[in-house]
Amino acid sequence: MNPDHKPNPLFWVILFAVAMAFVEAMVVVYLRRIYYPDGFSFPLRPVELRIIGLEIAREAATFVMIGCAGVLAGRKFRERLAYAMVAFGVWDIAYYLWLKVAINWPHSLTDWDVLFLIPIPWIGPVIAPLFIAILMVVCGSWIALRFHRGLDFRLPRRSTLAVGLATGILIGSFIYDTGASLHFQEPKPYPYELLIFGLILYIAAFADGLHASRRT
Repeated sequence: MNPDHKPNPLFWVILFAVAMAFVEAMVVVYLRRIYYPDGFSFPLRPVELRIIGLEIAREAATFVMIGCAGVLAGRKFRERLAYAMVAFGVWDIAYYLWLKVAINWPHSLTDWDVLFLIPIPWIGPVIAPLFIAILMVVCGSWIALRFHRGLDFRLPRRSTLAVGLATGILIGSFIYDTGASLHFQEPKPYPYELLIFGLILYIAAFADGLHASRRT
């Protein structure tokens, strides 16, 4: 083997994300057994503030772990970000797969879930974060493999702005219904049009970045 050849870390990033997803899914299994013994559903039930604080801390630790995976796998900032995208996407997909195996949930992709807690609860149907996660895995893997082959990937300014706009739109789609997330009410219908618009912006930005990178 060529000593100068750097092994592709993509496999190990994916394996790490799958294992991390298993750990988180099992924690959620225990929490649901305690707080939702008859099955998880909306409206949400009150949980002690101490437990919510611990869950927020655990969630923050998860983001740190994903960031560390990207830093260890990549060499440049954009390469590290690509590996972090892959880890995040695989973690999200595997999380729901492990829950399905463990407790046969979700029953359908339209089941609602609490997605994140920072800074306020994000809620939405399972299919929404899964679409985002799949796109993150595809785009992140493509970018990471380009860097591994010695190529570069750089977003033009307009595409960077599009990514920021898409991120804001998608986050807004998950946190706009504060009645359901903070006041234990039934959720309003999810705005799928915002999901579609945000995904289109992401895809357009990625395609623009790929075209610009190949041209240079």
